[in-house]
Amino acid sequence: MEMMNLSLPVANKFVTDYLEQKNSAEDFFHYSYLDNGSYEKRVKELETRTFMRNDLADYIEDYMKKFPQGEKVRQSLSKLRKENSVVVIGGQQAGVLTGPLYSIHKVISIILLAEQKEEELGIPVVPVFWVAGEDHDYLEINHIYTPGKEKMKKAVYPQRVLDKRMASDILLEKEVCIEWLEKIVESYGETDHSKPLLQLLHNAVHESTTIVDFFSYITMSLFQDYGLLLVDSGDKEIRKLEKEIFLKQINEFQKLADSVSEQQKLVQEKGYSLVIEMAENPVNLFYYDEVEQERVLLQYDEIENCFIGKDRTVSFTMEQLIEIASEFPQKLSNNVVTRPITQDLLFPTLAFIGGPGEIAYWAELKKAFEHLGIKMPPVIPRLNITLLERSVEADIEELKLSIKDVLVNGTSERCAEFLKSVSNERIEQILNEIKEVIKTKYDQVEEEMKAEYKGLLPLLEKNEDFLVSQLEFLQNKVDASVKLKHEVLVNKFNRIEQNLKPEGSPQERVWNITYFLNKYGMDFIQDVMELPMAFDGTHKVIKL
Repeated sequence: MEMMNLSLPVANKFVTDYLEQKNSAEDFFHYSYLDNGSYEKRVKELETRTFMRNDLADYIEDYMKKFPQGEKVRQSLSKLRKENSVVVIGGQQAGVLTGPLYSIHKVISIILLAEQKEEELGIPVVPVFWVAGEDHDYLEINHIYTPGKEKMKKAVYPQRVLDKRMASDILLEKEVCIEWLEKIVESYGETDHSKPLLQLLHNAVHESTTIVDFFSYITMSLFQDYGLLLVDSGDKEIRKLEKEIFLKQINEFQKLADSVSEQQKLVQEKGYSLVIEMAENPVNLFYYDEVEQERVLLQYDEIENCFIGKDRTVSFTMEQLIEIASEFPQKLSNNVVTRPITQDLLFPTLAFIGGPGEIAYWAELKKAFEHLGIKMPPVIPRLNITLLERSVEADIEELKLSIKDVLVNGTSERCAEFLKSVSNERIEQILNEIKEVIKTKYDQVEEEMKAEYKGLLPLLEKNEDFLVSQLEFLQNKVDASVKLKHEVLVNKFNRIEQNLKPEGSPQERVWNITYFLNKYGMDFIQDVMELPMAFDGTHKVIKL
C-alpha cells in the first residue's frame, strides 16, 4: 500500500479559496487552519472557559459500554477528564454499514489530527466523533451502493420508516438487517475475508438496538484501537448535559438569527453563494414530539408572541419553552446553525474536522459565535481519499490515462473519443445527410398540403418522425456493433469510471467500506492509518 498526493480542483468556489487560504475566505474564520500558531492560541482561549469534562467522560463511558473498545478508549476517557485536555471533533449521519466512504475518511481525519496535535502541543488531545443521531432524514442513511456489471447499484436497507423519527429512535429489525447485509457481502464475491466480515456485521446486529447503535458498533469495531470516543447527539442522556446551552440559545434566539443573517450578507458581498437557508423568524431548534416521534422545526410568531412548529402542530410561550429546556431537554435538538455552537460549548474543541459543505456553512456562523462571546475553532478540511485498486491502476496505464484527469472528469468523454476514432464516420455522415433530405422534402410536402389536406398534417409529422427514428435505430445498431467489437477496452473505461468517478461523483460519496474489508481484510483500516497523511489540502490516492 502506497500513497500519492494530488492537487484537485474543488467544485465549491468558497472551499477552493479556503484550501488556498485566500483572504476572502479567511475573513469568515477566527483561525487559519494551516498556521501552527492558531492551535496554541486556541488552547489559550479554551483555558479561559469552563467545561463539564467529568460529566462528559461519565456520559461517554456509559454510552460506549455496548461497543467494542480497547485500552486506548479508556485512556481517552482518562485524558478527557484532565483540565488541560482538548478534543478534535467532527461528525456525520449514521448511515447503514457506516454509509459512504467519506464517513470513514472523517473518522480517520479526526484520529490522525488528534495524534498529531497531541505530539505538537504536549497536552492531551482526544478524538471525538459526533454521530448525528438526532437527524430524521431516513432516506439519506438507509442505503449503500454496490458495484454492478456496468454501474453502481443502490442497495436499500428494506426496513420501512414512514414518520420523521430521529435515527436514534429507529429500532433495528435484526432479521431483516442480517438477511440484507448477507446479500450485500455475497454480491461482493466470496474471499478469505468474507467470513470475518460477516462475523463482525452479525455481532453488530445482535448487539445493537437502533440504527445508530449499528453504525457505532461497526465504527468502533474498526477503530477501537485508536482511542476514538463516540457521542450520539440523539441520545437523551447527552441532552441533559446540553440543558444550559439550550437555555442560552432560546434566550438569545433572535440575536443569534440576526448574527447569522449579518454574517451571510458578508459572505454574499464577497461573491459566495449561501449554504444555510434561514426561515422567517427562525429559532434554530427542533422540538421532538415523543408521541408522534417527529422533529418539528420551531419558528417565532411575532403577532402571538409564541414559538410554533410547522403548520402550528405545536405552540409554546417563552416560559413554556424555557421549562422544556430545563426539565425535558431531550425534547429539544439542534439544527445546522446551533449544532456547531452546542459542540463548542460542550467540548473543549481544539479543532473541528469538516467536509466541503460543512466548511462553507461554518463560514456563515462566525458572528453567531462572537455574539456568545466565543470563537470558532480552527476548521480543518477532512482528508479526501481515493482508494485505487491494482487492477484499476493497470487499466489506467494501459489506456494511457491520467489519474488526475480521471478523478476530475471520469472516463466517459475519453471513451466516446476512442469509439469515435474507431468508428466509420462516413456511415454517420450519410445517415445525417439522409435525415436532412427527409426534413427538406417533408417541409416541402407540408407546404403543399396546408391548403387542401390540413387534416393530414399530424399523420405527415408522424410519418417523418418514424423515418427519422428508423435511421437513428440503425445508427444505434452501428454504434453498438462498434462497442461490441471493442468490448474489452470499453469495459476498461467503464470499470475505471465506476471505481473512481461513479455516476460523476467522487468515489468517497458512493462506495462503502465493506467492499474493501471483504477484499483486503480486517486489517485494511490499520494499513491505511499507518500512511503519512498530512492535512495540506491535497487529495490522497492510496494504491492498494
